Amino acid sequence: MSHQHWLDFYDPGSSRRFIALIRYAPELPPRPLPNPELKAQRVEWIWQNYLAHICRKDWLVDDTLPYLDMLTGTELFAEAFGCKVYRPDDNYPFAIPFVNSAAEADKLSVPSLDAPPLRLALEMADELQRRSGPGTLFRLVDAQSPMDVAALIWEKTSFYPALIESPEAVMCLASKIQQLQFNFFDEWFKRYGTEFIAHYPDYYMPQGVSLSVDEIGAVSRRMFDQFFLPELEAFSERYGALGMHSCATNRHQWENIKKIPRLRLLNIIRPEAELRQAYPFFAEFVPQWHYGWDPNPDTLEDWVSQLPPHAKVVIDMTASTKEQALDLSERLQRITS
Repeated sequence: MSHQHWLDFYDPGSSRRFIALIRYAPELPPRPLPNPELKAQRVEWIWQNYLAHICRKDWLVDDTLPYLDMLTGTELFAEAFGCKVYRPDDNYPFAIPFVNSAAEADKLSVPSLDAPPLRLALEMADELQRRSGPGTLFRLVDAQSPMDVAALIWEKTSFYPALIESPEAVMCLASKIQQLQFNFFDEWFKRYGTEFIAHYPDYYMPQGVSLSVDEIGAVSRRMFDQFFLPELEAFSERYGALGMHSCATNRHQWENIKKIPRLRLLNIIRPEAELRQAYPFFAEFVPQWHYGWDPNPDTLEDWVSQLPPHAKVVIDMTASTKEQALDLSERLQRITS
């Protein structure tokens, strides 16, 4: 019933207020880093994670859907445009900007899907689909909005002034990134289906696309309308819905977020005081899943009681033992039924 629970959760006319997820997978080794030389290890980890989630459905009741987790990083599209990538031994990789001016940005062209990081992602997904068969849910690759990717490619000390001094060049670069992402997602959904698990956090989407939108924290409300809203509208229009993550200081953009059409789910990461404001602010607009004011096994029922009555909320819990996972499952079923 988990698929239907998600569909009901997204349905404004449905009374389903909650989705319940329990994190428990002690048998899995640590996630490998998303580095090209670890391709085989990544594919095997993804496959074992998928099998573990299928097995736990036999004894643990929650709304988790088994999926193939692509284990990609924020550098994916920036690297395709030519960014070198720094890959620490103990942390996630990140793109190193190489554009420093409007003239340099104008010289960039839209890469093909044969760009090494994109080709690798598709090769991995093809291999995983061969193992699982058609119809298996994939977790979408890590994707930032075009403006966010532009801020990875263009060195920030000149990128932010360019928003004022050379807005056409910034928007031209973002347009090229948007075209690459459209090309990639068109191919992705053609190969693997339009249902998917969002890139972050891992919520089910029957259609659409999910994006991280973090640079909105560094710009004004007017700049949101100028630079960000048109591209978010374009993604929502092209794919039918949008899931959005933002860990920026974005309180000043909350009214603007409400302008995004067909926003399916909103995830923001902020301190508890802000999230206590966010839940009622967005309660009538979009289902929510936030980090920063989180329930734990000791406070679950009290935490739920503090949510606004009309908010639709994902409850994300972590269990340290099988017994605790089963106890949480029973309590969450009482809350969500």
